[in-house]
Amino acid sequence: MRTKEVIEYIVGWMKDYAEAARMKGFVLGISGGVDSAVVSALAAKTGLDTLLLEMPIRQQSAEVSRAREHIADLESRFPNVRSLSVDLTATFNAFESVVDVSMQDFPARNLAFANSRARLRMLTLYYYGQLNGLLVAGTGNKIEDFGVGFFTKYGDGGVDISPIGDLMKTEVYNLAHGLDIVQSIQNAVPTDGLWDNAQTDEQQLGASYPELEWAMQHYDDHKADDFTGRQREVFAIYDRLHRANLHKINPIPICEIPEKLKNG
Repeated sequence: MRTKEVIEYIVGWMKDYAEAARMKGFVLGISGGVDSAVVSALAAKTGLDTLLLEMPIRQQSAEVSRAREHIADLESRFPNVRSLSVDLTATFNAFESVVDVSMQDFPARNLAFANSRARLRMLTLYYYGQLNGLLVAGTGNKIEDFGVGFFTKYGDGGVDISPIGDLMKTEVYNLAHGLDIVQSIQNAVPTDGLWDNAQTDEQQLGASYPELEWAMQHYDDHKADDFTGRQREVFAIYDRLHRANLHKINPIPICEIPEKLKNG
């Protein structure tokens, strides 16, 4: 990949879009992961107002320290970058206490709460975005957003623009190196930051990002039976996740009423 040229292309695209929309710049959440680090660095390079929000909810200390290290690094390099820390733990705890009455036995309870964290952060991003005339910049990459659907609908999937949505996770790491992202983030094991324990993306998905990217590249022309061993297992994992999350990957379905019914 021609990393430097890709960086310049995305930066130009982001700047052109913001100016055409008559917006002042971008707001995004900083998680301590590589995706948000890369997108925030790209936003910073546009020269437009870039607001970075740290929004911990019972966050792991390592994630918090990486996020703060990255924010400090960008603020030292780019005068257009500013930041806010908005601790949402108390707000989330209050929400949890209100809705969790007699719900402890529901099997989807923990996942619902994990997704609620992402949706609370989306709400916060749009609040500050509207106050400051900023676009909410998404941090989803191609394998997560269009492959396995590893994001929260109307959470981290609720954004105005998607700067790295056409890049695989491995390509995002190439950009991180080219953008001189702090080494602690480049070396960190990917996590989604939505759970009280520190489970990794690979533990949740059942396969690594390079494995899933391989499956995505072969998905349209093959089936699991075309492979053996680990490849067959990974292909089946990708197929299961992709099918299960099409409701997130595809546009919202619209019930199109036949003209004869509307005009009859």
